[in-house]
This record gives sequence, C-alpha cells and structure tokens, in this order.
Amino acid sequence: MADKTTDQDQGQQISAGDKHKTEVENPDAKRTKIKTETSLDETNENGTEEKQGAPQDVKQEPADSKADVKSEDDTTSTPKSDTDTPSSILEKGIIYFFMRGRVDVEKPEEVGDIARTFIILRPIPHDAKLSEGPLSDAGNSRILILPKKVLPASGRDRFMAFVEKSGASYDEIKGEFLAGEEYETKTKGTRHTPAATPIGEGVYAMTTTGRASHLAYMITIPEKLGEVQKDLGVKEQGSFIISTKNPKYPAPASARLPKGPEYPKEILEEFRDLRWIPSRPNHLDHDNAQVLLIGESSGIKKALEVLEDDEKAPKQEPLEEMEELEEKDLKRMHQLSRDHSEAIYADLKVHAEDYPKLQTTF
Repeated sequence: MADKTTDQDQGQQISAGDKHKTEVENPDAKRTKIKTETSLDETNENGTEEKQGAPQDVKQEPADSKADVKSEDDTTSTPKSDTDTPSSILEKGIIYFFMRGRVDVEKPEEVGDIARTFIILRPIPHDAKLSEGPLSDAGNSRILILPKKVLPASGRDRFMAFVEKSGASYDEIKGEFLAGEEYETKTKGTRHTPAATPIGEGVYAMTTTGRASHLAYMITIPEKLGEVQKDLGVKEQGSFIISTKNPKYPAPASARLPKGPEYPKEILEEFRDLRWIPSRPNHLDHDNAQVLLIGESSGIKKALEVLEDDEKAPKQEPLEEMEELEEKDLKRMHQLSRDHSEAIYADLKVHAEDYPKLQTTF
C-alpha cells in the first residue's frame, strides 16, 4: 500500500482520536423504494463458475484499449500528460465496496447475514490527477454485484459477478442502490430491506498484461482493515484476473440472469467463438454484463507489471501510478471529512446521517 505518512508530514494526518467509530449505529435512514436487484438465484451461495475464463483464452493487445472516459472532472482533477500513463493501464478511478444485509437484518453480525456485496467503479480520465473535493458527477459509475459475497483470494477462487447498473449518476446510486425499502407481504407483513453499508473506498486500475486483464485496487478507507473487511476478502492491496463472458453461451443454472447484456456488434466480434475474453472497460458499460473474477494470491504484483513496450518509454511504472493515485485520494478524503463514513458519502454527494456508518466489526 502506498506510504500514508505523507499527510503527517504536511500536518494533515488524522490522529487516532479522530478516527471514526467502527460500530454501526442504525440511523433513521430515509427509505426510498429501490429497484429490485437482478437475481442470480437467491439460493446460489457459491456464485462460482467452472474453470473457464482462464487468461490463455485470447491474447489482448494493449495498443488502443484504454477506456474512452469523458473528461468531466475538471473541477476536481488536474491535467496530466497522457503520455505518462503506462500503456498497461486500461482504466483508473475510484472504487467503493458496500454490503447489504438480508431482509430485516439491519446490522450483519456475520457473513451469513449479508445478502449481497457490491463494488462501485467510478472511472476518471487518463489525463487526470485527483485534487481537492468530491469528484463531479460524470454519470459513468458502474455497480457490480458479487453473489458470492466474498472476494476471491487465490487462483482456486473463481467467482461470477455482474453489472447491475452502468452509466449511473450519483442520484441513481443514492435512489436505486444505497437506500433501503419497506414492502408488504401477505404471509409476513411488513418486511424491510436495509440500506447498503460501506466497507471500504480506494483507487483501482484495470490493467492488461497482454494475455489477461486484471482489476487491481488499493484501499484508502478504512486506513486499518477490520474484521468485516478481512472476512469479505478486502485487502489493503488486491487484484483479480477479470474475464468477460460471451453472452451467446448459456451460463450455469445457478448463475443465470433473466436478461443478458446488449453488446454492440464491435464487442460481440471480439468474442469470436470464445466463451471468455480478457475484460476491457467498455465491456462493463453494459447492464447484465457477466464477468469472472479469479483471485491472485500474489497481490497486485502481476497486475502492475511493466509492459515490454513501456520499459524504454518515458512513462511511469504502473505501481508508481497507482501509489500516486492512492496518496492523492487519501488527502482528498481527509479533506472531505475526518470521519470515514462522512467522507465516503460526501464523495457520493449523499447525506451521511441518512445511511449506515462504515462497518469494520461484526
């Protein structure tokens, strides 16, 4: 993880007494009716896929595979020469981890109390560096659902995930995802779906090593991981091999969605007759896109390798790029609030008092 003493050197480091409380205090949250989440079969606790989607399926060329992200963050990011960015980095941005308890379980006390774990990816332009304040709303966030609830830890763990919502604005994240809801049933009366609870925030990069794509991340908040993060597989620095499923092949019954992604012709042509291909950012810009996450026990080392073409070029190394992004994000979040929960919600332009606090203990 990047050296977080920078803030202390500049008089900005949070003291131990300033850190947030880790126990969840159930707020009287504003409950707006949320859209029903796409189901991968509620009984599917594994969320796994057969040993497919391995990186040898197809060779991925990094040349023109960077995400086409609109530079709408001018107020909160500063320009950076795109030639400095390693060609292995397809996309970078802010990552948020959330969990939602089962029906009528406001505060999960174990992994079994969790209904879903979520990842929100908020891309930023290649030529941008983070600066002060929350990111402006570019309407390009993605919400990924992990039915398995925990993140894959090693190559033996191959878990399916899917894009619940792409191109999401902050208002959509707040109204359709973060909030809980109450509904009536004939047999059990009023039931309550709890609001989503934050469990982490940081920076991410989707990278290519030529034969495979990786999703690497570094956690900024919380600065010290707790029981919740460890039990759900969130690490200070982590990475997964990420592959996209060809929609023309049926998914296993336990991982089947009611509707597949509506990919344009150019993406469908990338698959040819392959069941899986290395993921690219534009694959995740389509609702119901299914991806396979394969754990990497070596951490971020493989994901942030320097490509041969970049070794002689005047570019930052991928690890340096990520560490710089994480340091900037740490300062930015400290400036938003010294309370970790408030900082996360402020970044998403949500009133923190309306939602559960960041949870680190069961």
